[in-house]
Amino acid sequence: MNIFEETRQLETRRHFFSRGKHLLGGAALASLLGQTEAAASGHVPLGSHYPGKAKRVIYLHMVGGPAQMDLFDYKPVMQEWYDKDLPDSVRMGQRLTTMTSGQARFPIAPSKFKFSPTGECGMWMNTELLPNLAKKADDICWMRSLSTEAINHEPAIAAMQTGNEVPGRPCLGSWASYGLGSDNENLPAFVVLVAVPSNREQEQAISSRLWSAGYLPGEHSGVSFRSQGDPILYINNPPGVPSAIRKRTIDGLNALNELNYNALGDPEIQTRIQQYEMAFRMQSSVPELTDIGQEPDHIFKLYGEDAKKPGTFANTALMTRRLAERGVRFIQVYHNNWDHHSNVGGRMPSQCKDVDQPCFALLEDLKQRGMLDETLIIWGGEFGRTIYSQGGLSKENYGRDHHPRCFSMWMAGGGTKGGTIYGETDEFSYNIVRDPLHIRDFHATVLHLLGFDHERLTYKFQGLDQRLTGVLPANIVQDLIV
Repeated sequence: MNIFEETRQLETRRHFFSRGKHLLGGAALASLLGQTEAAASGHVPLGSHYPGKAKRVIYLHMVGGPAQMDLFDYKPVMQEWYDKDLPDSVRMGQRLTTMTSGQARFPIAPSKFKFSPTGECGMWMNTELLPNLAKKADDICWMRSLSTEAINHEPAIAAMQTGNEVPGRPCLGSWASYGLGSDNENLPAFVVLVAVPSNREQEQAISSRLWSAGYLPGEHSGVSFRSQGDPILYINNPPGVPSAIRKRTIDGLNALNELNYNALGDPEIQTRIQQYEMAFRMQSSVPELTDIGQEPDHIFKLYGEDAKKPGTFANTALMTRRLAERGVRFIQVYHNNWDHHSNVGGRMPSQCKDVDQPCFALLEDLKQRGMLDETLIIWGGEFGRTIYSQGGLSKENYGRDHHPRCFSMWMAGGGTKGGTIYGETDEFSYNIVRDPLHIRDFHATVLHLLGFDHERLTYKFQGLDQRLTGVLPANIVQDLIV
């Protein structure tokens, strides 16, 4: 008899179980490691922790920081304070930007625009410039008490999008892609659109690092669709190159990448393979997606004639609906020129005209298609503005500086409670006096609506379980949720 077989037969029951006590644990560990590797290489989305109310997100970011007291935070008492100095008891020594810290005084600039109560919820908002959006007051969840620590644009936008002022972290769209994947194998899970404002007086830089996947696998980065020319560079084959030749080329590249992956085990090589395949499939899916000429006339009447003009906010809003109905998980839209350091009276009307009818149309369009309940729409900027004027002041015109202490945003659909008016600021719209809502709480709530526990949606990086909400406490705001 073979000596090893003899030893096996003579082994006692106690010895057998002692020797195999780590077997199940090892099998479980191997299984977990396999899932992690599969998720990292893009083969398997993690899946939600519990049934989410929202299946997808449309995030409309107003770059520059809209002035809350000129839009959604009605402060009628300020009319009596015109050109009076902001009291020290209100400012309380809070940080100022270098653009106004040297001013000799801080004169109050009440809003010049007309406000009215809207809907059954009674939300007071700027109905002069946003008459169409006002019709949707009862479908919208209004948040008037957000706050952030960042006081300048780059760190503030980074914090709003990634949860951290330091660049290099994954943005909210990347986390959604990482957790849920795409519902359409022919389109990316995360798409970015940059709308061109009709007034281009003072635009902020919009960096592609805002839709970076950071330390997540690269496939979870946003794919930017251009508004002019080909939506994606090189999406079409060069002249004289048929699709069959392009496919053979990609197959050859993927074979070489597979050899590299087998030798090195780098998950980013798998990402490259996946993206080559996605790019090939997008050659047929993207032209159909972007052909808005197939939309009926009543849709252009709903969104406005600007929807026919590539790059406008109206055209971008229509494109977001087309992306959403084709299974794109997260659609990030940027609209610039909300940095109103001056000429609020001249620029705010054009900004609001850009977004008013298209936002109304997007809500109405999704609702008519039965998609609003499972589509979370977010509207807002990276911080608010000051009640005091930057630069010259008149009753018809004024400027406003950055203000991180309080600002307003709104959400609709996707499990949010329409008609809710959450949070309150003081009569100067300078400090929060009820129901503070830090951006960490906002992020935790959005992830909850997507079906994720923000403390459990993590990724191991630099020895830590990294997450969107960071290490400080964050709370899901149940009052915002149906």
